[in-house]
Amino acid sequence: MSAQPIHDETKWQTMAACHGEMGSVFYPPVRTERKAVRVAREQRAKAVCAACTVRQECLDAALAQKERYGIWGGLTDVERRQLLEAS
Repeated sequence: MSAQPIHDETKWQTMAACHGEMGSVFYPPVRTERKAVRVAREQRAKAVCAACTVRQECLDAALAQKERYGIWGGLTDVERRQLLEAS
């Protein structure tokens, strides 16, 4: 009898386009940042997400966990909150 693989609900994380990327692109700094800097950082992160094959799994996980920080599944925390409120 062959061993069955263990289902890992976070396997998508190792397949994510951001895997190994610096978190500074996906999360705001501890100190405040100027709006232009924030927008540029978020656009860089969203560009990585746009090409990601597991983007939906990432977004689903962030929504389920009510993730409060960072870019997940191509959406900011504000955009995810708006999505949850609309549903």
